[in-house]
Amino acid sequence: MSAVWESITYVAQPFQLVLVVIGCAFGMVCGALPGLSASMAIILALPFTYEMEPVASIVLLVSIYVGAACGGSIAAILMKTPGTPEAVATTFDGYPMREKGLAGRALSLAVTGSSMGGIFSALVMVVAAPLLAQVALKFQSAEYFALSLIGLSCITSIGSKDQMKAVFSTLLGVLISTIGIDSVSGVTRFAFRQPFLMNGINYIPVMIGAFAVAEVYKTVQAKAEKKAGDTGVIAERISFAAVKFMEVLKYWRTITRSAIIGTVIGIVPAAGGSIAALIAYGQAVRASKTPNEFGKGCDEGVLAPETSNNAAIGGSMVPTMILGIPGSPTASIIMAAFTLHGVRTGPLLLKDQPTMLYCIFLGIVLASLLLFLVGRLVTRQFAHILKLPQPFLQTLVIMLGVVGAFALHNSYYDIVAMFVFSIIGYFFDRFKFSNSAMILGLILGQLAENNLRKQLIISNGSLIGFVTRPLALVCLLVAVYLFLSPTLKKRFGKKNAQA
Repeated sequence: MSAVWESITYVAQPFQLVLVVIGCAFGMVCGALPGLSASMAIILALPFTYEMEPVASIVLLVSIYVGAACGGSIAAILMKTPGTPEAVATTFDGYPMREKGLAGRALSLAVTGSSMGGIFSALVMVVAAPLLAQVALKFQSAEYFALSLIGLSCITSIGSKDQMKAVFSTLLGVLISTIGIDSVSGVTRFAFRQPFLMNGINYIPVMIGAFAVAEVYKTVQAKAEKKAGDTGVIAERISFAAVKFMEVLKYWRTITRSAIIGTVIGIVPAAGGSIAALIAYGQAVRASKTPNEFGKGCDEGVLAPETSNNAAIGGSMVPTMILGIPGSPTASIIMAAFTLHGVRTGPLLLKDQPTMLYCIFLGIVLASLLLFLVGRLVTRQFAHILKLPQPFLQTLVIMLGVVGAFALHNSYYDIVAMFVFSIIGYFFDRFKFSNSAMILGLILGQLAENNLRKQLIISNGSLIGFVTRPLALVCLLVAVYLFLSPTLKKRFGKKNAQA
């Protein structure tokens, strides 16, 4: 108890509070810029922490992490360009709300969900960190494969109305994820003797092209066909009114469920917030009484992924600190900051430096509270970008997309990939295929394939390992149920209607 009180008095100092404000604001700005992920934001800030005390530097970096995870929703809602990978699912309903003129409401929902998810996960982590760390240790290749299947089963919720087209889109994404050098055997696949393909195709240029640039093509086409109104009319229809807190509380079931999903997925090493957001979105669709409203600008469609991806932050810090295993790519950079400041992560951290543990979780809570208090105002200012003339706005979207794609590896080939997939994304939209399902397959394809093959190597080619491991078996059964549930509901719904 003394460690908790000591951490409160330390974090409550004016200098620490200023660091939380700076970190949260910097993270939101970086998250809102396509291509500048939370990892990049932390890398940019890392040199400024060299002369700081260990606790102060970690509090700053964690605040940046929280701000960036929320900031990704800004570009996702306003420009259909996920600012961070965690914001992919936010585009599904966030951008349709923007098209309805409800940009302010969508941004307010995103910030509120992010704040609640962060606070929930931090509180859970303080209470149950050692216990949850033991659960994370049980995840091996079989469990990771089963977890990736749960994520892939989300195609039944985020796919097009034609489920066969959604399955095709997902399989295409999985196929794209196999391009490059195979991490298990070292064999080059589908590179066609092109050196730039040997490292594979990263999902960020694909995501920017298929979502943002393809949307520019659609807008230009609609205007050419005289289906789009005058740009001034579009600006006038946009509302920047924020949603009231009491309005959000009526979705408490969605918020609670998504926060739990995010926290649990975040605890699993290397799973990350993007998987948590997709699974939370799929569960929100299945639990809703009006699932047909999702994808058209539904409040819960914004709240679920944003609550979950920020809840994954607190979860990812558990294996990072208690086990010394990075809970996410961003957490691995924070763990490197620990090393720079002479702090060893692992089982002894809780025993030797409990104050450090509680200071980090208090930093997450303060940053999340700051999102709720200040983030609503900041995001509304970002929304005024929609008042720009459409030609200028479309040029800005493409420019940010080019910068975001290039900044990933400083490679012009990523820009080429962005434009290639912008054309694919345009035709996918035109013929009612699912860009979202393709991105989902691309993100989870490598995780699923690598862990399937590792488990087969461990068990000498036998599939029995997926059945004899209880946690893997439960995850597989959940994945099968989630994939078949829409079909079962339709079949039983018809029977009930006939009865």
